[in-house]
Amino acid sequence: MDNFTDLKNSRFDILKRLLRTIVCMVAFELVRLLLQAVVLFQYAYLLILGKSSAPLRRFGNRLSTYTYQLLRYATLNDNMKPFPFSDLPETTRCEPSVSRIDFS
Repeated sequence: MDNFTDLKNSRFDILKRLLRTIVCMVAFELVRLLLQAVVLFQYAYLLILGKSSAPLRRFGNRLSTYTYQLLRYATLNDNMKPFPFSDLPETTRCEPSVSRIDFS
């Protein structure tokens, strides 16, 4: 009887994770669109002013880290719940941006 209860709880936990994963995949699609807008805006900024926007680069870096967290959770490679189930990644958890952009 204990095995049946464990199996039932296990399936319930699997369904909860599946629902969280579906929310994460919807968030991934929204973030994907936002990242595309960031990339296009960054290049427009670069073409017009001749330099990149540092705040936009930091924001893009945070979004990239968040996307990575979403995908790791959805593919069952991480148990840490991403935003909206936890906080957004801090800038200290992101890899630092390159100091010089190479256009070659």
